[in-house]
Amino acid sequence: MAREVDSFTVEKKKLQDEKKKLKSEQKSHKKEAKKRAKEIAAQEAELAEDEEGGGIFTFLATLAIIAVWIGIVCVVIKLDVGGFGSNVLRPLLKDVPVINKILPAEEAKKPSQSDGNGGYTSEKDEEILRLEQEIQRLQTENLEKDEQIANLQAENVRLQSFESMQTEFQRVKTEFFENVVYAENGPGAEEYKKYYEAMDPATAEYLYKQVVAQMEEDREIVEAAETYSAMKPAQAAKIFDGMTSDLNLVARILGAMSTEDRGKILGAMDAEVAAKVTKIMIP
Repeated sequence: MAREVDSFTVEKKKLQDEKKKLKSEQKSHKKEAKKRAKEIAAQEAELAEDEEGGGIFTFLATLAIIAVWIGIVCVVIKLDVGGFGSNVLRPLLKDVPVINKILPAEEAKKPSQSDGNGGYTSEKDEEILRLEQEIQRLQTENLEKDEQIANLQAENVRLQSFESMQTEFQRVKTEFFENVVYAENGPGAEEYKKYYEAMDPATAEYLYKQVVAQMEEDREIVEAAETYSAMKPAQAAKIFDGMTSDLNLVARILGAMSTEDRGKILGAMDAEVAAKVTKIMIP
């Protein structure tokens, strides 16, 4: 029994010694950990200081570069290199306070050497512009007047045809009076006066228009006859052969020609068509 107690005591003592040893090791580890933590904290603080210093330096360097570039741009604007300051930026910045100080100074307009009066001024420029506008207005008016003249000339040509018709009518009327009304065996002006007075106005107007239209048609027939007479007979005959739908017109045109020209064209025409035309001319 005593041995067991002694053995238990020894074991207990060993355990106590082991426990003390562990506590001692734990204290040592804690001290080591605290020391290591302090070292790490010191290193981190040092790194933080270095980074802060580097960031400030970078920021300052960037500001310096920007300032240099701004200075260069200001110099370029102030010296008006390539007209950048006066032509490009002046219209945009001339009314902006402070900033407009960097713009180049406005130069007084120098008189031009292009003329003997000291060159152009703003007043002269305005006068030139006014004269150019006046010239343009006059040119427009001239074009309008030219167009009016062209229209009047065309109207004059159109009216000349009526004048010719009126002249022809007067000639025919004079001829009628001389050869019929006042002829030796004529009825006399008094009888014709009574006849025209008794005629219905609408009928008289219609007859007048018919006479004028007939005169115009006869004139056109004569002109067509002259045209076809000037052509080669075979050429004119070919055209007349194609006018089978209006052989009466062909007969009237051929009837207005001379006998020689009419014979040549009829001889060159298709025999059947020529026969029909001849029958119309001499029913």
